[in-house]
Amino acid sequence: MISRKVIINAALSAGFDLVGVVRSEELTEERNRFNEWLLGGNASTLEYLSRNIEKRFDSRLLVEGSRSVIICAVSYLPPYAWDYDGGSVTKVASYALNRDYHVTIKEMLFSLAEQLRRVSPELRFRAFTDSAPLAEKSLARRAGIGWIGRNSLVVNPKLGSMMHLGELVIDEDVDEYDTPMEGVGCGSCRACVEACPNGAIRDDRTIDTRRCISCRTIEREADDHIPLHGWIFGCDICQSVCPFNRHAPMHANSKFDPILNPDMLSLENLDSMGDEEFRAVAGATPMMRAGLERLRRNARLNAREHLDR
Repeated sequence: MISRKVIINAALSAGFDLVGVVRSEELTEERNRFNEWLLGGNASTLEYLSRNIEKRFDSRLLVEGSRSVIICAVSYLPPYAWDYDGGSVTKVASYALNRDYHVTIKEMLFSLAEQLRRVSPELRFRAFTDSAPLAEKSLARRAGIGWIGRNSLVVNPKLGSMMHLGELVIDEDVDEYDTPMEGVGCGSCRACVEACPNGAIRDDRTIDTRRCISCRTIEREADDHIPLHGWIFGCDICQSVCPFNRHAPMHANSKFDPILNPDMLSLENLDSMGDEEFRAVAGATPMMRAGLERLRRNARLNAREHLDR
């Protein structure tokens, strides 16, 4: 058995801002809600979401012998946030201006695991961040990291929602487990719902990906074009209006300092940029997932939309 206090200290030492621990068990209620969301067609072209559903909501099926899940969060809130002018056609979500968080979070989780193995040498684990089928937002809610906001993201009263999550599924019990946060929430605030220009935020705190700018700039495009409102990769709109983000401190971990100024990705620069230059500019960021041609196409669509207004 591992001490929760040891886990907390190790996670903070690894660079995380928040950490909670829950038992490894089936998330039945959350799985049922997710299935209803899928049946409503809200996943659109994100076919991968309909695969491995049983594993997604039961970490014991992902890691044989798992007993506990450690959920960690770290802020990436930039100097708030990039101040784009109204005519920008190449906006980039704040997180995508940093080194790819999948890589950074995994490194931090392995650092955490290495520290835990000093007190439990036989510990077996697997590290996850959102590229694997694990219901990390549901786990974060259960672990008291925050609540699920109206924009479907985990919101913490101190750090807001601009956080990355990472999980360590381990095969040992912990002496004390966390519980969901009580007494806070979005209340009557609907700022994110009202700010989303495509009406992608549903009343049940889920997202209609058919209308979501972030999904439509990154994932496989649906048949009907959805206005992108100046964004070429991701979207910060629903987070930028959240009162908790507006009052949250800047990120403390230097690993999440921006490594790319969005001014380098103007439409003119994108049109003249070759693949090699793009890799040099954005190769370490999540934008490589979309690729240069996709970003160009999104910027051109935005330019046409801007002219039509």
